[in-house]
Amino acid sequence: MAADTPTDTPVTPAAKAADRASTALAQLAAERVDHRFKALPPDAEGLTVGELAAQRRNLFTGGFSTPVLALSAERLEHNLALMEAYTARHGLAFAPHGKASMAPQLFQRQLDRGAWGVTLAVPHQVRVARAFGVQRIFLANEVVDAAALRWLAAELDADPEFRFIAYVDSVRGVELMDAALRAAGAGRPLDVVVELAAGDGARTGARTEAECAAIADAVAATGTLRLVGVAGYEGEVPDATGERVRAWLRRLTALAADFDAAGRFKGAGLDEIVVSAGGSAWFDAVADVFAELPALSLPALKLLRSGAYVSHDDGHYRHLTPFNRVPDEGALEPAFRLWAQVVSRPTPEQAFVNAGKRDAAYDLDLPEVQAVWRDGVERPGTGVELHALSDQHGWLRTEPGADLQVGDWVGFGLSHPCTSFDKWQLIPLVQGDGTVTDYIRTYF
Repeated sequence: MAADTPTDTPVTPAAKAADRASTALAQLAAERVDHRFKALPPDAEGLTVGELAAQRRNLFTGGFSTPVLALSAERLEHNLALMEAYTARHGLAFAPHGKASMAPQLFQRQLDRGAWGVTLAVPHQVRVARAFGVQRIFLANEVVDAAALRWLAAELDADPEFRFIAYVDSVRGVELMDAALRAAGAGRPLDVVVELAAGDGARTGARTEAECAAIADAVAATGTLRLVGVAGYEGEVPDATGERVRAWLRRLTALAADFDAAGRFKGAGLDEIVVSAGGSAWFDAVADVFAELPALSLPALKLLRSGAYVSHDDGHYRHLTPFNRVPDEGALEPAFRLWAQVVSRPTPEQAFVNAGKRDAAYDLDLPEVQAVWRDGVERPGTGVELHALSDQHGWLRTEPGADLQVGDWVGFGLSHPCTSFDKWQLIPLVQGDGTVTDYIRTYF
């Protein structure tokens, strides 16, 4: 008698997503190096990214051209580990804002360190994350684009384990979402959280609790949307102080409790109620106030969304980081450095480097001179200051006696990491000794 034929084990949607992520990340290493990627060595043309990484070239002597943006391997790892420990210590789920980097390799490293999922801002970013197998996405925006909602409905129907949550902040938005999802024949409801604005003059969100209740009622009247919680962004509190931010966060948690007491989450088949906030300036306040959240009828998913911590910065967030206010929690480290070359030294008080607005974040603070590299020696950039940027030039002011020559490499600390990642599609990941170990691909 013939032996029984083994039965194939069904492949789950989650397994398919994991396989998709593995395949997509492997394909990044197989991408060819060419003219699309700024600063990479010209003699590496035609190599794959993986092959170039395996050569472990030195950033200064390995043929890279200037300007070149470098991401510190050690500081990146430090920041990832620090926020993993922080969120665990404070009982927070973590969906870091991926729009800070739009780098799937960094998404994966965050997920590997226990992140609940990834926060994004627009549908294009969701498509990128899904292409790399991300299974939980929080969209910190209202989606009223019919084409995007049609695609989302198909994604949700194809993968029962895909979790997607979006903001709603108006009855009109709910009506548009409902109409688009009905037209798409959506089989699963799309999960939404009502966004409470951070105050008059803030960005998006319903301004009053009464408006929030009307939006929740509108959601309940649809068959295509499901109310799962409340959310907002404390970084938009006008004239923010610790007291004002905490006062707004208490409005947010009170809104969750009021919705729960009114039975707005009953009958929806929920396992948890989402309460979410958290930028990169006030996550200590979020942790404090979310710890005060009273018991709800279901477990609360206290979801923090801070994202700029990945690379941190040498400007805006360096001064605002909650770790400055609570030093016992640790300290983030700025992980970016932009290297440019002195191409003109027309006067003793003036020099120009070949990096400008196309290369450096400048929307909040100008880059700051930190180091000068010449002939294998790095030293502090004493007596040198960047005071303006043109499209492709940085204007340096030099003090009397400052040792700066044409050909020197100048290293800059950068402010606001979100607008550093978007200027570079392939970023060298560099160890402290200058060895490039990998390349981080971005999708903006």
